[in-house]
Amino acid sequence: MKRKQLKRIRITAFVLAAVMLIVTAAFCMGNLVTHDAEVHRQEAIFNELAKAAEETPIVESTPDGSESTLSNFETLLGKNSDMVGWISVAGTGINYPVMQTKSNPNYYLKRNFNKEYSDLGVPYVQENCDLATSDNIIIYGHHIKGGKMFGSLDKFTSKSFYDKHKIIQFNTLTEQSQYQIIAVFKTVAYSASGFRYYDFVNAEDEAHFNEYVSRCKELALYDTGVTAKYGDKLLTLSTCKRFAENGRLVVVAKKIG
Repeated sequence: MKRKQLKRIRITAFVLAAVMLIVTAAFCMGNLVTHDAEVHRQEAIFNELAKAAEETPIVESTPDGSESTLSNFETLLGKNSDMVGWISVAGTGINYPVMQTKSNPNYYLKRNFNKEYSDLGVPYVQENCDLATSDNIIIYGHHIKGGKMFGSLDKFTSKSFYDKHKIIQFNTLTEQSQYQIIAVFKTVAYSASGFRYYDFVNAEDEAHFNEYVSRCKELALYDTGVTAKYGDKLLTLSTCKRFAENGRLVVVAKKIG
């Protein structure tokens, strides 16, 4: 009798374990399907935004001589005034609006352009950066599989890819600008062993600027043959990279032209 009871208990335990595995697998599959659906939905939204941003930009002068908004962003600004520019990188999927909310720094970490919840978020500028005056503009974007969002920055870990795609286009509301990549590196954020690249926004002096550039070049995955000098304006793109806890992939470029 005891053997039969023990057998029943084992069978019951096996069945329960199997059911739990099936439920867990179904839950994970459901989350995966939901995530993929969200990615496709957000891609559709970004594609519509890109169409508006592709209009020929015209800088309109004002009677008092002040700067005016590039006309191709007027429609987008009417939808969301948090937009401060547009970033695109040839050879990648990066072609997105860029946001900034100085009083709520990470607002677009988990929100889309329409301010709805989204795992993809929208690329955004660090809160203490001034697009007109800062020595370094830092833009964050999620690392999404399939090269979505800033996930396609992975391509810049290859020197051969860099050789054919050295330029980042970043247009603000009042200026169209190109930036030439000077360094691509990996580091760990929020750690004494990592490089706190996000602390560098404005150079205290020439030595401070040179120290930052030298550190970027020292960590670089390869030599671009390009550097920056004091007085240059920098653009830094940052995304997560799962080689370590709080791992980051960083692309630093200097303004040209």
